[in-house]
Amino acid sequence: EVKRVQPNTSGPMPEKKGTTRMNSANIERNPAVYRRPYRDRVIHLLALRKYKKPELLAHLQRDGVRQKDKDSLGKILHEVANLNAKDNSFSLKEHLFKDIQKDWPGYSETDRQNLKLILARKLAPSQNATSTSQSPSGGPSGKDASPR
Repeated sequence: EVKRVQPNTSGPMPEKKGTTRMNSANIERNPAVYRRPYRDRVIHLLALRKYKKPELLAHLQRDGVRQKDKDSLGKILHEVANLNAKDNSFSLKEHLFKDIQKDWPGYSETDRQNLKLILARKLAPSQNATSTSQSPSGGPSGKDASPR
């Protein structure tokens, strides 16, 4: 395993050592995530960005994954994600964004900030659609005022 790690880090070897230490730090934080339902873990990862199945599985394994959960990933993805056939990536289904926990223990501070932006984009369009429909209605009322 050490030999596999070293070729991947031919340049920034000290950073990899730091990453190894960070992994042990992640282990301290991971029990909170590991105890959560596997489906929720998948949902909260997909809320941040789209993933291909192998990279999603790798991320889940870093936090710790039971074999039965690992075997159920395909079923869970079918329930909670849309498959983009062009690049075989999965993205979270729109209706699940409203259920995202902003204080999810697996999120870093950067993830939380990104999530705020994502949720503002995902959840606001329905509000924007309302305000957009109000804007055009403001326009026709202007037209209505012209004939009067």
